[in-house]
Amino acid sequence: MEHDLTGKGIGIAFLDTGIFPHIDFDSRILAFKDFINHIDVPYDNNGHGTHTAGIAAGNGECSYGRYQGVAPEAFIISLKVLDQYGNGDKDLVLDALNWILVHHKQYGIRIVNISVGTTEKDYHIHKKLIDAVERVWDAGLVVVAAAGNMGPKPGSVTAPGSSRKVITVGSSDMITSALPISGRGPTRECISKPDIVAPGDSVVSCAVRQGRYTAKSGTSMSTPKVSGGIALLLEKYPWLTNVEIKSRLLETAKDLGLPHNQQGRGLFQLNKFLA
Repeated sequence: MEHDLTGKGIGIAFLDTGIFPHIDFDSRILAFKDFINHIDVPYDNNGHGTHTAGIAAGNGECSYGRYQGVAPEAFIISLKVLDQYGNGDKDLVLDALNWILVHHKQYGIRIVNISVGTTEKDYHIHKKLIDAVERVWDAGLVVVAAAGNMGPKPGSVTAPGSSRKVITVGSSDMITSALPISGRGPTRECISKPDIVAPGDSVVSCAVRQGRYTAKSGTSMSTPKVSGGIALLLEKYPWLTNVEIKSRLLETAKDLGLPHNQQGRGLFQLNKFLA
């Protein structure tokens, strides 16, 4: 499914389980590409992708604004790389990243939200994933990736969030909680990660039933909060580069007093980030 790009919203590409055409997305799903089953119309047989897209870009219409996403005018480009169980082949993720390189100008994609990750079992596969997201970053796009839910051990940030270039997001309320699953650094290359943290516990967003919402937890939920904030910033200042945006993100974070490999620079502060 493809549409002509209209309006002034910023395009966010989501690599996830797909997207359900929830009313909160109105007509802003610009493109849907299914790398799993090759179905042409938007669908989500898991719910994770719909949830993350709602956090970043839902307009909250069905909840009278209560569950509005961060950037309710952003355009959505949904790339289904995970199946109904949330599993996927790394080659399909690589295919999706290459698709973005080809189509990002056509759909106005400025941000790539990757709320998925993999632990390092095969270094060569791991490196392919890192190299691919860094090619997208080097093309000028802002790549925002989850730190993963494999914490709290050091070195538990998943790929591609372990890339030194991309913006890696941990969960601020799942670092020292009873379930401290937010991934933490350092990475294999001794890079301190995550870069920043945002709330990720029991976040309410769009469900795969029309007009319904559901709560989910994890760094997957923290990541689109940052992606949505970046979309708002780019609506105000579209000339900013990904490097400038990352720098601004780190400079405006609130230090939580935790080690850098747990919190990065600290808590994402949307209002300060946009000021």
